[in-house]
Amino acid sequence: MYGGDEVSAIVIDLGSHTCKAGYAGEDAPKAVFPSVVGAIDQMDVDETAITEKNSGSAVDSKNIVKTLDSDKAKGKRKLFVGSQSLGFRRDHMDVLSPLKDGVISDWEIADCIWDHAFRECLLVDPKEHPMLLAEPSSNTQQQRERTAELMFEKYKVPALFLAKNAVLTSFASGRATALVVDSGGGSTTVAPVHDGYVLQKAVASSPIGGEFLTDCLLKSLESKGMMIKPRYAFKRKETRPGEYQTVDLDFPNTTESYRLYSQRVIASDIKECVCRAPDTPYDESSYSNIPMTPYELPDGQTIEIGADRFKIPDVLFNPSLAQTIPGMENFAEIAPSVRGLPQMVIESINRCDVDIRRELFSSILLAGGTASMQQLKERLEKDLLEESPQAARVKVLASGNATERRFSVWIGGSILASLGSFQQMWFSKSEYEEHGASYIQRKCP
Repeated sequence: MYGGDEVSAIVIDLGSHTCKAGYAGEDAPKAVFPSVVGAIDQMDVDETAITEKNSGSAVDSKNIVKTLDSDKAKGKRKLFVGSQSLGFRRDHMDVLSPLKDGVISDWEIADCIWDHAFRECLLVDPKEHPMLLAEPSSNTQQQRERTAELMFEKYKVPALFLAKNAVLTSFASGRATALVVDSGGGSTTVAPVHDGYVLQKAVASSPIGGEFLTDCLLKSLESKGMMIKPRYAFKRKETRPGEYQTVDLDFPNTTESYRLYSQRVIASDIKECVCRAPDTPYDESSYSNIPMTPYELPDGQTIEIGADRFKIPDVLFNPSLAQTIPGMENFAEIAPSVRGLPQMVIESINRCDVDIRRELFSSILLAGGTASMQQLKERLEKDLLEESPQAARVKVLASGNATERRFSVWIGGSILASLGSFQQMWFSKSEYEEHGASYIQRKCP
């Protein structure tokens, strides 16, 4: 047993879009930063560093031979974490994500992100704090054991607990049984939670998340001739007080992935500002004469956004809409298997036991950044009322403010880790040393 009341636990939720980290018992995460990292492959840079004798930029040219040998294991790349170092354009810098389909695929990057959260953001020594990590419902045993190994062996944490995203969301709203609709950056997952356990067999998920919608918006604007200039591609000069002139800058060595990342930052802001879920399914004719909404881009030009305000969010409810957007052709292969939100909810509930279906229908929780889109709750409720059985009382719940909805997983973790009755649940370092990493399966359901 681990008595961790006197030091506060650290709660980390590594999502597909942002990583949230902070102390248990607080009402919002202290640090929120992108969960992608900039990576410069040292091989490309070393050649340029030698030729330019510009040893300060990458690695000292005297040490190059040495670094390459020691970095053999490391994959020879330099990683930049955090929104500040990502916002700064560097030559040959690729933007990489540690996650693939919601679970960690690149452990070196994940390790870097956790390290950044402890050392730079929270300024804590992980040896002194128990860790609560949020994990997706789809995490495999192998993933969990590897996480435990990394936490205990590298960071030497005194205790660890892995909790499922859906369970934490339901705790954040004070329920033990709920149907959690978590729509995040990379995907949308519908998971029924009963008495604090995820019903694994009934989990439904789709690859449509915030980043997919952002891409749809980007492509749709580009097809109408509105090009979004990334923030690094221009600078603004003040000609007269209050009047600016935009000067284009050219950086030939910028990677494609960094350019896309910078465009997505802007496109996702447009999406968050102007998009809202339509009350009825989208069709071209009824939305063609809708009034335009202006949006000023960072480079000073103002664009007008019309029907896309409603078309893009409706992709969540009707995924086949995405195929009508020029440039989204690669989606066509997976499109038939992808279902809309209401279908996923009904399907998930129907896979559950008959006795809890009514309860699930009446407590559908929205969580994640994409779910905090305006009118999404009303639209989902309306669609479900049409498709659900008559006896069911459909209730879609979403916490009042967007902050809570965006961080509901983290907030649930913060609540859980600060409960007195939870302190006996920790998987402690001594248990890890005695039973090994596989014991995590028994300690964390």
